[in-house]
Amino acid sequence: MPRLIVLNGPPAVGKSTLASRYVDEHRLAIALDLDRLRLLAFGAADVAGVPAMNATRDLALGAARAHLRAGRDVVVPQYLGRPDYLEALEGLAAEVGADFHEIVLMDSEQRLEQRFAERTAAATRIEHVAAAAGIQDEGPESLAAMRARLVELVATRPHAVVIECPEGTEDITYRAVLRAIGDPA
Repeated sequence: MPRLIVLNGPPAVGKSTLASRYVDEHRLAIALDLDRLRLLAFGAADVAGVPAMNATRDLALGAARAHLRAGRDVVVPQYLGRPDYLEALEGLAAEVGADFHEIVLMDSEQRLEQRFAERTAAATRIEHVAAAAGIQDEGPESLAAMRARLVELVATRPHAVVIECPEGTEDITYRAVLRAIGDPA
């Protein structure tokens, strides 16, 4: 049975890295990284725009539907601080008969700040540059606020599996993700 795996978590926690690793190790699985897809579909000018993100989410749902119907796994690495898109993905999995796995990757607020600063300083991907421009030091778009929203959301999502992933523990975290989805790692 195909899997629809959501890797949720704050920026710079390693979602895309783990999604890429999963795809490398699971034949014909696809990672629908919404930030990269948005850039490919709509270009750099719209990389941070809300209309482009909404269109990208629709595009990703269509691609996921086709891939899951073909019996292939889909991984969606994306910070989702509100339930609407999670519910759409969960509904899609039910529609096509796929297993739905919601994984939330977390690190401490202090370590997230450090990881984000390091990623920003070394940013070569435009989506990381755009993310750095969109994150505020304080207020509703700060890393602390995004993490807090995610903690609140997880409390309403009883099937979400939270995995702590401190910096430098990629192998351990990846094995924990595999265990959470029932993959004999």
